[in-house]
Order: sequence, then structure tokens, then C-alpha cells
Amino acid sequence: MPLISQFYGILIYIYKELNSKHHIPHFHAKYAEFEGVFDFKANLIEGELPPKQRKLVEAWALLHEDELNAAWIAWSESGEVVKIEGLR
Repeated sequence: MPLISQFYGILIYIYKELNSKHHIPHFHAKYAEFEGVFDFKANLIEGELPPKQRKLVEAWALLHEDELNAAWIAWSESGEVVKIEGLR
């Protein structure tokens, strides 16, 4: 599960799970014991994050939607891990 970004204690991972129920491009955001799965339009698909961290992840995803799509394609096609800048 490659780490592609991190900011304010939030870790962002991108990977495809075999036989996954998430059949769309998505990423996992982890903060402490919380984990949320988001699509690239910043919609929470599954899980939960505290409200403050969820808003940060949503803002980050909207700022980096094109980069998320490129990272998904690179990972899917060649296994290349593309890093994306975090929030500052």
C-alpha cells in the first residue's frame, strides 16, 4: 500500500484491492485509529475521519484531483508510485 502524501498527521495511500468492493479509483486516508476511503471528487465512500481531518482531506483531494487520477493510472499500469504534495 504505497504512501502518496501526508499532511497534519494524515496519511494518504493509493492501491487496488483484489476483489474489492471499491470499483472506482479511490484513496485511503488514515489519521490515528480512523480511516476513510474517498473517491477523487472528495466523496467519502466508506469509513470515517474526525470532522476537522475529513475537511482537510476533502480540500486536498479537490486541489489534486488530476494528480490523483494520474497517480492511479501510473500505479495501475506500471506499479509506479507518484507522490502528491500535502497541504501546508
